[in-house]
Amino acid sequence: MSPGTPPDRAAVPRFDLPEPDAFTRPYWDAAGEGRLLIRRCAACGRAHHYPREFCPYCWSEDVEWEPASGDATLYTWSVVHRNDLPPFGSRVPYVAAVVDLAEGPRMMTEVVECAPAGLRVGIGLTVTFRGAEEAEGGEAVPVFRPLPEPTA
Repeated sequence: MSPGTPPDRAAVPRFDLPEPDAFTRPYWDAAGEGRLLIRRCAACGRAHHYPREFCPYCWSEDVEWEPASGDATLYTWSVVHRNDLPPFGSRVPYVAAVVDLAEGPRMMTEVVECAPAGLRVGIGLTVTFRGAEEAEGGEAVPVFRPLPEPTA
């Protein structure tokens, strides 16, 4: 426990925050700035997510970070009604989801700002970030919300 850390906060582990390392630091720094990054392979041209130091398709190590648009479509989801790990218990029910990013990769995430009854496979989503302020000094985490309904 660091000096000045309230004892009750230090005693409760968090299971919703990443543990960045030297390789993933650019990803988490961008998320903190409200930008989503993916990796693209220069050898085969395919994008992938989660961040890896090599291409999962052709095994090339010639991969670079690139900005993603933040646009996605809902591939599948599940409504979580029970999760005893802190702080998820205070968030239930929540929507765990897999989305197809516009750039091609699939990403595990959470859908926010939408009742589960409003979800449909293929609906348009956009990235937003659960901020460091909510994570009590932790990293910002990308989550997705539905695009606004078009007006007629």
